[in-house]
Amino acid sequence: MTLLALPLDGIRVIDFSRVLAGPLCSALLGDLGAEVIKIEPPGGDDYRAIGPFSGGESGLFSAMNRNKQSVVIDLKRDEGRALAQALCAQADVVVENFRPGVAERLGIDYAQLAAHNPALVYASVSGFGQTGPESHRPAYDIILQAMCGLMDATGLPDGAPTLVGDSVSDVVSGIFASWGVLAALLARERTGKGTHVDVAMFDATLSLTAAQVARYATTGIAPQRVGNRHPSSAPFGAYRAKDGYFVVAVLNNRLFERFAHALGQPALVDDARFANDAARCENEAVLRACIEAWSGIRSIDEVNTLLSEAGIPVAPIQNIRDALESEQARERGLLVETSSSGGGTMRLPRQPVQFSAWPATRTTRAPRLGEHTLAVLQRQLGVDATHIDALCAAGVLGVDKTVSMPNETIQEMNDA
Repeated sequence: MTLLALPLDGIRVIDFSRVLAGPLCSALLGDLGAEVIKIEPPGGDDYRAIGPFSGGESGLFSAMNRNKQSVVIDLKRDEGRALAQALCAQADVVVENFRPGVAERLGIDYAQLAAHNPALVYASVSGFGQTGPESHRPAYDIILQAMCGLMDATGLPDGAPTLVGDSVSDVVSGIFASWGVLAALLARERTGKGTHVDVAMFDATLSLTAAQVARYATTGIAPQRVGNRHPSSAPFGAYRAKDGYFVVAVLNNRLFERFAHALGQPALVDDARFANDAARCENEAVLRACIEAWSGIRSIDEVNTLLSEAGIPVAPIQNIRDALESEQARERGLLVETSSSGGGTMRLPRQPVQFSAWPATRTTRAPRLGEHTLAVLQRQLGVDATHIDALCAAGVLGVDKTVSMPNETIQEMNDA
């Protein structure tokens, strides 16, 4: 049995995607050991120009393009398309997030590439998928949050629909795309055949709201905004303490009895208004007043200590700094310090799954634009340096002029 350095060791990915959903998909594959070759236009991925910046590098680009090599090819030129097609002929996976129809015009759609590489797994991430009346619409995260019911279900009952505080449609689409690629690779091991993985952000975002979808499928009624509480359980939400807010999650009568005693209000257990979860949810406002009469004179730390000691699921409401700098996050290694292209160091997110067979997955810096054009084309296709220079002069290729050793990041990946 071959011992793999990482789960996807030996898998080669050609990544034509840009911005967030597609790059996250390929980054997750790179985390697991896949060789990811990112094909960028001469101007680079748009995310390279989006802040915040550290040492001249975009933090967003760095996070979504860790573990990759950058090759600059102008796909609008015949010579560029031929080189891209040749790279794809040797690949296991292709990832793209063009609007439907664009990849075909560029000569890198599934049908054209699979004709020369039937084992290819080809993942397309788009706003609405490759089929359907909306398929050719452009899509951004806010569009999908609006169209999939996520905004409508988020916020206070008497307030406006509210965006979830991150690009969750992009992120979940990238995660589902990587999941689809892995399933297709597993099937290929059995059949020898690749497939087209079609991921629509619309579909993925609806799948993200699994509980909402289940409620609607069962009742035919669209869920309504309920603010910082659970729509069908209580007490299950955010409550006020003397110095801020905390959350509790009480989901059954046994836990509610323990909760009532922790509050010093055992009579709540025998109150018909709180006899079961449905009754507590219906009378949530009254129950909230009882809880906040107790918590409102105590600090968040005191509330968390008292309720934790009673075995009640409770937590303070933290910001992202609190979460990432916590001892729990440090122990789990969720941020990894790695070298930056400028010679310093930077922290990058590590994929969250841990495997007993491997001590760690891979997290190396994002590449400079065109950093690996020379190395990849020489190694994969045998293109000589003179020809590459001529193609660079003609604007077909781009090479990072600061690279003295083209294999720098490749070696870092091999050593990781």
